[in-house]
Amino acid sequence: MRWKQKERQGRRRRYWVHPITSARCTRGVFWTLYQDLRQHPEIFYDYLRMSVSSFDELVQKLNQRLRRRNTKFRRCVSPEERLMVTLRFLATGESVSSLYFQFRLGKSTISYIVQGTCKAKWDLLHDEYIPHRTTQQWTEIAGKFYEITQFPNCLGTVDGKHIRILKPPGSGSLHFNYKKYFSLILMAIADAEYKFVAVDIGAYGCTNDYKVFKNSNMGRRVYSGNFSFPNPRPLAGTTEPNMPFVLVGNEAFQMSGNLLKPYANRGLNDCKRIFNYRLTRARHMVKCAFGILTNRWRIFTRPIQLKIDCIDDVVKACVILHNFCQTKDPMSSESVPLVSDNPSENATGPRSTAAVSRLRDSFAQYFMSPAGSVPWQE
Repeated sequence: MRWKQKERQGRRRRYWVHPITSARCTRGVFWTLYQDLRQHPEIFYDYLRMSVSSFDELVQKLNQRLRRRNTKFRRCVSPEERLMVTLRFLATGESVSSLYFQFRLGKSTISYIVQGTCKAKWDLLHDEYIPHRTTQQWTEIAGKFYEITQFPNCLGTVDGKHIRILKPPGSGSLHFNYKKYFSLILMAIADAEYKFVAVDIGAYGCTNDYKVFKNSNMGRRVYSGNFSFPNPRPLAGTTEPNMPFVLVGNEAFQMSGNLLKPYANRGLNDCKRIFNYRLTRARHMVKCAFGILTNRWRIFTRPIQLKIDCIDDVVKACVILHNFCQTKDPMSSESVPLVSDNPSENATGPRSTAAVSRLRDSFAQYFMSPAGSVPWQE
């Protein structure tokens, strides 16, 4: 060990500041391109995946957390530049080495900036863009959901997305999923406006969606009926009986009094087939949300080359930015391919109780009744 210490002490840095990074204020992307981008909003949006006004608002919200002081030795990295570096990293998935040559910032500096800015987004914006919903807010979500999908008493759709990563050292097969690559799981509940209502991030890729959801905080609250859901009420167009508010998911989940899934594909009659169609149509909201997330933040199109802790911070930041941008600059799902990360639709979760099965049957019969049927469901 001593010879290593002596060798380290004997080394001398060739440069105190490398010539490439010393030219940051004259040749770096932020100093040469930022003001030009602001003059062309459509190009600014393509470059950073948000509008100029949204960028300015985000800078204002994060300014105090990202502000640093200049010193006698060097000029600090401003909040605007920090945010620009981070957004470019998330929007393209480029490596730190690539950003080093563009922004002329040190590689370790860029890594520090990206992680610090992502943490700041989650800490400062979480309560505003993924708040704990009140009963009134859940009721508004259900109304919007029925308006768009014609599925009554529905509060959202639940699903999981595999985030592709490089194999973490010493992790074995914990992150190796059924699609034969390494991943961690983003479990989310989405509303009808493609926003995430609740998320759980970081489960091992080898785990199935039901176990991830069941063991997450939001899953425990759903199955225990402790999510501040509104009191049961009649389905749209009826006066009785009162029916609970529900989430919808695929066949991998276990049904409960607040979560419905499709019927198994064997022996379907018209009533069950139409229920499956109506539920699947509603469940596409979370698929579209994942599609928009991936289309806007291209870091999800390739393996993320960061440590696991950093990946969690990056995914959290992207979820917050997704809701922020869907509020300020909403993206349509029409041109976005649906993202499917689920097990086969033939896969079934744990069996449900007879009472929950009767609840699903009541929804199925409602879709066949004059009050609940729609012309195109056949």
